[in-house]
Amino acid sequence: MSGEPSDEELQRIREQKKKQLKEQAGEADQEAIEEQRQQAEAQKKAILRQHLTDGARKRLNTVKMSKPQVGEKVEQQIIALAQSGRIQGKIDEDKMKQLLKELTPDSKSFDIRRR
Repeated sequence: MSGEPSDEELQRIREQKKKQLKEQAGEADQEAIEEQRQQAEAQKKAILRQHLTDGARKRLNTVKMSKPQVGEKVEQQIIALAQSGRIQGKIDEDKMKQLLKELTPDSKSFDIRRR
């Protein structure tokens, strides 16, 4: 034995190194994605804080707790209105109620008849 690694050993070492590099790149990608998500969330909160009164924000948070999809839809609508410049002043609780009525689907009612 001359002390030089065999071809199989070199191949195994190369594969380990590739695996390590892929894992490091994957972790960096995950960190970048997480950072972008946090920045977007902070920007969304800032826009909502700027354009909603305290009462409207409380009502929106209540809706988000009970119906997360509806809350997200309302937030997206408010952000779209704010970014397009169609919001004059702040949205108060009454305007929030009106917006929620427009964006929530009517609840389905069932009539049960017994024979």
